[in-house]
Amino acid sequence: MRIVPHDVLPPDPFAGDPDDPARALGDLDDHAVPPIGDEERAELIDDLSDLAVYQALLEPRGVRGVVVDCGECEDPHYHDWTLLRSSLEQLLNDGRIRPHEPAFDPNPADYVSWDYCRGYADGVTERESAR
Repeated sequence: MRIVPHDVLPPDPFAGDPDDPARALGDLDDHAVPPIGDEERAELIDDLSDLAVYQALLEPRGVRGVVVDCGECEDPHYHDWTLLRSSLEQLLNDGRIRPHEPAFDPNPADYVSWDYCRGYADGVTERESAR
């Protein structure tokens, strides 16, 4: 990830403000994430590889990405292919995923679950090997 020099960023509108809302976040170093383990790293690499296959098979059929049911808010989260790949790569490199904007007014019919992707890819593989 590229680091943006501090002097090219816009000025902090809350600089010196004792009521700065970011103060509630504390020091970023307090939230350091331990590096991911070898097993989790291997799983992420496998997921990225699978994602490339799923996108190659499903994007031409009009599928825009993957929907994930969130365990925290219990709402479906819609991730287009690029966002999901970016998130997995960031998790692999940094050990955490940065916050991102949810899809704006997604059409649920344009997204499928990870299990659907896996089943579809398995079906294509089986059909091809039966030929």
